[in-house]
Amino acid sequence: MKKLSLVLGLWLFAISSILAQQTITGNVTDQSGDPLLGASILVKGTSSGTVTDLDGNFSLQAPEGSTTLVVSYTGFNTQEVEIGNQTTFKITMEEGVTLTEAVVTALGVERDKKSLGYATQEVGGDEVSKVKDVNFINSLSGKIAGLDVKRSNQLGGSSNVIIRGYKSLTGNNQALFVVDGTPISNDITNTTDQQTGRGGYDFGNAAMDVNPEDIASISVLKGAAATALYGSRAANGVVLITTKKGSKKKGLGVTVNSGYTLGQIDKTTMPTYQKEYGPGYSSIRGWYAQEGLDFFDFKGDGTETLITPTYEDASFGQAFDPNLMVADWRSLYSEWDKYQYGQTFPFVGAENDATSFYETSTTFNTNVAIDGGTDRGYYRLSYTYFDQSGILPNSEINRNSVSFNGGYDMSDKLKVSSSINYVFTEGLGRYGTGYDNRNPNQSFRQWYQVTTDMNDQKAAYFDTGKNISWNPYGALDPDRATVPHYFDNYYFVRHENYSTDERSRIFGNLQLDYEVTDWLNITGRLSTDRYSEVQEERIAVGSIDVSKYERFNRSFYENNFDLFANVNKDISSNFNIGAMLGTNIRRSGVESIRAETNGGLVVPGVYSLANSISAIEAPTEASSERGVDGYYGRLSLGFNRLLYLDLTGRYDISSTLPKDNNAFFYPSASLSFVFSELIDSKVLDFGKLRLNYAEVGSDAPVQSILDTYVLGTPFSGVPLASFPARKNNPELKPESTENIEAGLELRFLRNRLGLDLSVYESNTFDQIIPVTVTAATGNTSKYVNAGQIRNQGIEVAMNLGLLRLNDFTWDMTINWSKNKNEVVELFGDQSNLQLTNVQGGITLNATVGQPYGAIWGTNFVYDDNGSPIVAPYQGGVRYRKTSTPEVIGDINPDWRGGIGNRFAYKNLALSFLIDIKKGGDFFSLDTWYGYATGIYDITAGLNRNGVAVREKPENGGGIFVDGTVLETGTDADGNPISDGTPNTEALYASDVYSAIGYVNAPNAYHVWDGSFVKLRELSLTYTLPSSFIEKTPFQGLDVSLIGRNLWIIDKNSPYTDPESGLSAGNYQGNQSGAYPAVKEYGINLRVRF
Repeated sequence: MKKLSLVLGLWLFAISSILAQQTITGNVTDQSGDPLLGASILVKGTSSGTVTDLDGNFSLQAPEGSTTLVVSYTGFNTQEVEIGNQTTFKITMEEGVTLTEAVVTALGVERDKKSLGYATQEVGGDEVSKVKDVNFINSLSGKIAGLDVKRSNQLGGSSNVIIRGYKSLTGNNQALFVVDGTPISNDITNTTDQQTGRGGYDFGNAAMDVNPEDIASISVLKGAAATALYGSRAANGVVLITTKKGSKKKGLGVTVNSGYTLGQIDKTTMPTYQKEYGPGYSSIRGWYAQEGLDFFDFKGDGTETLITPTYEDASFGQAFDPNLMVADWRSLYSEWDKYQYGQTFPFVGAENDATSFYETSTTFNTNVAIDGGTDRGYYRLSYTYFDQSGILPNSEINRNSVSFNGGYDMSDKLKVSSSINYVFTEGLGRYGTGYDNRNPNQSFRQWYQVTTDMNDQKAAYFDTGKNISWNPYGALDPDRATVPHYFDNYYFVRHENYSTDERSRIFGNLQLDYEVTDWLNITGRLSTDRYSEVQEERIAVGSIDVSKYERFNRSFYENNFDLFANVNKDISSNFNIGAMLGTNIRRSGVESIRAETNGGLVVPGVYSLANSISAIEAPTEASSERGVDGYYGRLSLGFNRLLYLDLTGRYDISSTLPKDNNAFFYPSASLSFVFSELIDSKVLDFGKLRLNYAEVGSDAPVQSILDTYVLGTPFSGVPLASFPARKNNPELKPESTENIEAGLELRFLRNRLGLDLSVYESNTFDQIIPVTVTAATGNTSKYVNAGQIRNQGIEVAMNLGLLRLNDFTWDMTINWSKNKNEVVELFGDQSNLQLTNVQGGITLNATVGQPYGAIWGTNFVYDDNGSPIVAPYQGGVRYRKTSTPEVIGDINPDWRGGIGNRFAYKNLALSFLIDIKKGGDFFSLDTWYGYATGIYDITAGLNRNGVAVREKPENGGGIFVDGTVLETGTDADGNPISDGTPNTEALYASDVYSAIGYVNAPNAYHVWDGSFVKLRELSLTYTLPSSFIEKTPFQGLDVSLIGRNLWIIDKNSPYTDPESGLSAGNYQGNQSGAYPAVKEYGINLRVRF
């Protein structure tokens, strides 16, 4: 009711804001008099517009005081038509090609794209707002060549954004985000434990606060030449966001956009559970009274009842028998009335398995935007309410966004403009991640009894309010028969052990532009980004884990002041000169404090640090500040619209570097040759070659120069301090990236076909990395400048106007990119740098000669022909594995691609995007454990001989695999070898010691190819014809059916979404308790007044 009231209020407000408007109609034809379908008609200086129908007719509502219509159509010259006192128009379009295209470049400066000697790529605001995601970054996947976006499948989760490969060994590799000239934080606050799969919550990345409803366009600057003016923060590329703004017009325009979507899990990304065997480990637990089952006098009346091994968290037990009546966890709880205490049940699998635990997610979004202005100013005010409930019980993200963008001409020379955004986000019940009891997928994918019915787990919690687990001690410990053993009740966890968080943020700028002459302009801009956030975690009394309350407070600010002069002057009809000279002063800071209770909670349900049983340990506090003073310049020369040269330089002085070594210069040079100016062709409209070279960098982390003591919890009132394990280095210098790029741009057939091709190489030197030092120094490692990473790649972006047949059009976009990454060197003769380790014996590494993010673990042992070697085991065989870890995977994709299509027929438009990733490996802790606990269908069923997989191999059971060879001896070092004798025996698969599970399988068995082909987006939009609304207060109305992540067309990894991750950041390639993909369907209504 609250949400409905809010929507009704917003709609009523919008309608009440409508002012007087006039109806304008007309017809658009070519020079032969043939009607043009889909020609764009826009009231200049407003957002009012429409397109022509099949007969070339149009009708629109123009705000009072409108003066000019702007008419455009692909392959024809754009026309401006004065309105005057007319209301009906006959417009004839002239054929031609318009090549001038303004794009936003570094520092928010608009430039003609044909003059640029580097690659940029743009998408419109509709590309991220029509088929919405709570994190707009996810909507860029598949739409930008060279951009690799990886999501986590978690409610409000973070997205990893990498442009042209990883460049820093241990530093930040995420792109810089800039909104209307304001750099904004894209920090993640997830703990290292969370990022490496050891538990915790993904609280998202900060850039997701940008409201997609306010985005007008996004321009991605990929190479160093494009980003060089950002200096020491430019190495990873820049995502430039331009927000919507008002226009100089009389009157008021109102747009209301409202949408609702439903989401359901994609069951192809969940385990397929075996339905043949019950709980336990029937063949290895010697204490079972009957194969896989126990006898238990749980009532204490001397009557022993056959009961399942409730204390186990596996499903390698006895075969199901519907005629066998057994007790299970439901029989043990006298306080639960749904079932009779001591009741027995048929021994069968659950009717409602783990997939039933997930709920239907809902997303509700409403935006109201008001825009208008005068002949001297403009404004746009927008409010958006966004609410999303997740697929897990008791989960929700709520976001309120307010934005203002406006400007005013103080005089003919002086203009003032401002862009302000306020965002308040609240999160409830974010998803637990990794190997943690608060993540249900740790159980569903790894440790689980297939007899567990989710409806019963739900009833058990809601009927009693208690932690009635499917996994109590039962017969294992009669004194604790109803106490949870390994896992809590799933619903108890979601409703009692939950997180909350909130973030309040404001970012924006105030800008003054002064036109000294018609060729010299001076701009001053003051921008800020600041937010505060609180994250709280709870574990209730009665949980398996010790009850606790944890609180994390963090605040961030960044202030920038830019002052620059911009020159653009035609020296002659054939020669143009452009220049920029400016300065940037940046100051930023972060403060945080984390504290938690100690020893549990005194009073159940009271979540406060003061409710700690024991005195809390000293909070972890951190505070840092950074200052960078930059001076930059650009010289641009243009000759005869044929040749363009850009030279830029930036000089940065950073506070995080030593005083004697804190200033660095970052130059760039780019050349653009528009060769189509020399060619008279009816086919080729535009052709350009470009070449550039640039150097950019990344300065040192804060507090990495001087050593400081770490304060600990006082002992008996005496303050304690310790020396840090890692020694800082007062001689550090920034990482440096050198980049060279070449490109080709072509457009054909009146711009209907376009190609943008780029090739590049970047090398990042002087990496800031920790290296091991002798313990005699009192440290374990030290920061040094060393190491090199190389990225080489190719990018292709194509725009294809495939069909223009009367009332039907078909347009296609294709994006494709391939990046080859290599760690060239480390420190001295060091060959490997371990970035992190994860459960299962896996490490993530930077290995010389390998791509960044090499996955290390135990591998298969291969013979000389590349066949895996197996050895006899338990009557069958098992794989031989290497005795030491080696490279078994690469987190980087081989290539990324996206294919977008748009079909339009009269007023109906169908659009869809196919998103493709080839390669990119990940290790699955889920199958690593799950294959050994017997929950997946691969561990049951019949083998190719028609015998049960779980039958002993000597009886014909086991898993048969082709292409293996038998071990026939060892070499001088004791390593297995084979003479190539083919293996005909089956892999042992009868219990937890299965050849494919964590006990016996090499890690490499559970490294999966992360390739996928996905139907990422789909929208079907109907725009109401202008003739239907010309007598209504509406200027335009369209309704869309939308879908997101609807279909995984192809993938090479079973039981999971290969895209699912844990967190943004450098630690990728690990799935632990992965969340399923969510297919979303919905409707969106947009009305313009």
